[in-house]
Amino acid sequence: METSGGWQTEITEDLKEFLTTQRSIFLGTSNANGQPYIQHRGGPPGFVKVIDRNMLAFADYKGNRQFISQGNLTDNPKAFIFLIDYLNRVRIKIWGHAKIVENEPEFIAELMCSQNEYKARAEQVMIFYVDAWDRNCPQHIPQRIDREDVEELLQQRDLRIAELEEQVSLLKARSK
Repeated sequence: METSGGWQTEITEDLKEFLTTQRSIFLGTSNANGQPYIQHRGGPPGFVKVIDRNMLAFADYKGNRQFISQGNLTDNPKAFIFLIDYLNRVRIKIWGHAKIVENEPEFIAELMCSQNEYKARAEQVMIFYVDAWDRNCPQHIPQRIDREDVEELLQQRDLRIAELEEQVSLLKARSK
């Protein structure tokens, strides 16, 4: 892995801002034999928290109860996070190492504090130590729009149409 040159080795304000919008990440791990595994992690926007310039953390929600990533991290702490923003055609790759923290209800509560509306139960905390990260070019990323973003844009359009219809009505009334 490159440790000098083009890749960042600390979390910048740009990366921090990007993370606050993300609802979905892919976590890559491998066992002691190098067998790779990737797993999706999701939550409300910003569920991945920046702890400091080299550390991320997120509440690990109850899932399929396989614990493959957790087992892999016990054997091999090296990990990888892949993030993709289809709307803005941005992908971020983060290399590092990770660990699971169990039996820390205060830490879980701290990570969940802004997620009051999200219906999930956190079992543990995933801590990810950043070694390097890179932002890729947008080539070949299809642009996709989340339903929530479309609904917001449609609501803005509908409000603008209502404003314009009111203006037209006022102009018609004045011209009579």
